[in-house]
Amino acid sequence: MGEQLNRHLVALRAGLPQAFGQTGAGVVEMAEREKNNGGHLVYGEWLRRQNRRIDARAELRVAEEMFAAMGADGFADRARRELMATGESARKRSVDTGDDLTPQELQVARLAQEGLSNNEIGEQLFISPRTVQYHLRKVFAKLGIRSRGELAHVLPGGASRLEPSA
Repeated sequence: MGEQLNRHLVALRAGLPQAFGQTGAGVVEMAEREKNNGGHLVYGEWLRRQNRRIDARAELRVAEEMFAAMGADGFADRARRELMATGESARKRSVDTGDDLTPQELQVARLAQEGLSNNEIGEQLFISPRTVQYHLRKVFAKLGIRSRGELAHVLPGGASRLEPSA
């Protein structure tokens, strides 16, 4: 989670003097301070305003998912609105979809079931090991399990609960 944001911030900072000026520098500093408390949202909003919609979508998806998982509905709605402004339609989670695994969670769960470590999963999916841990925690809660070993019992037979949400 923070690793990817750090890479974006480093790349962004490298081009700030010529491309973005002081306004960009202020956004980068704010996002760095807030990267664990909504930095994905702030950075995604700024990227969208810079017409970098594809980059913004990646950050805003992470922000929406994090805030929804924390129950911070106001911030999750804000991320959804920003996602829609990029041209993507973000679905609101309902009681019916709350237990479904997202595509990312399903991918992480399958790789964990194959015996890969968090580092190995992160390398394959280009996410940090901490983000892998975050997704696995959500998978375990949704499936009512406590360990990776239980994934083998739940993944093959429980396809209906494991279908990625649309």
